[in-house]
Amino acid sequence: MSALSRLSPADKRLSLAEAAALVQPGQTLALGGNMLYRRPVAFVRELLRRPQPPTDLTLLCFTAGYESDLLVGAGCVRQTRTCYFGLEAFGLAPMFTAAASAGQLRVIEETEASLAFGIRAKLAGVGFMPSSAWLGTDLLALRPDVQTIRDPYSGETLVAFPAVSCDVAVIHALVADQRGNARLNKNLGIDPELAGVAERVIVTAEEIVERLTSDVDLPGPLVTAVTLAPRGAWPSSAYPLYPVGGGELLRYVEACADGDFAGYLAGVLEQGAG
Repeated sequence: MSALSRLSPADKRLSLAEAAALVQPGQTLALGGNMLYRRPVAFVRELLRRPQPPTDLTLLCFTAGYESDLLVGAGCVRQTRTCYFGLEAFGLAPMFTAAASAGQLRVIEETEASLAFGIRAKLAGVGFMPSSAWLGTDLLALRPDVQTIRDPYSGETLVAFPAVSCDVAVIHALVADQRGNARLNKNLGIDPELAGVAERVIVTAEEIVERLTSDVDLPGPLVTAVTLAPRGAWPSSAYPLYPVGGGELLRYVEACADGDFAGYLAGVLEQGAG
């Protein structure tokens, strides 16, 4: 019996390993959270513990950070779609910066507008969403797949941002229930929208309760599976439960600067195993 086949609308719980097994090579993987807040780090670690981690992934993030850099460094990512990739005050994302600079990674140029309008198009069930964003910039030259159209009412030229979708979205919650209802706190990023455009939605949660009846940010019907992951966002923050692990982020940056990403990753995966 497959992990998904035993789930029911009343109980969508999977182990972290079972949830990580749902991501397949070549898929588009969306990671929720924002900057260094509420990132699905435990899920990424579990993904990298697989005997054969998925490769050729398209990584979709509104902003990409530490967990995304681990995936890039491990060779899982073929291309990225994000309007920011870095570690905020802790500097550049070292593995992304190295891979992009060496031409080993395709960077699909995105902005907040292109991601937002592309996701809105998918939510609306149409192929594109028109906007005046990007007009007068060089971004259209960098993205030949993004076309312009004529507004049939005003005659103005508009940009037609293509719909954005993904195969799997992973979102870390402060608390969720067995049915998949989840609370994300006040900084939602675009997590509710990612849940709306993904074929499968995995929620990792600091705590799983029997029934969540208030302050629900993600409704259970959108969620495929929910898995328990205490401190699952660290070293990003899961405010108000715990702050950013600045020391760990600095340790990561220093390890990469010393050319020891592999050693750092092996230590991180060993520490969290079991």
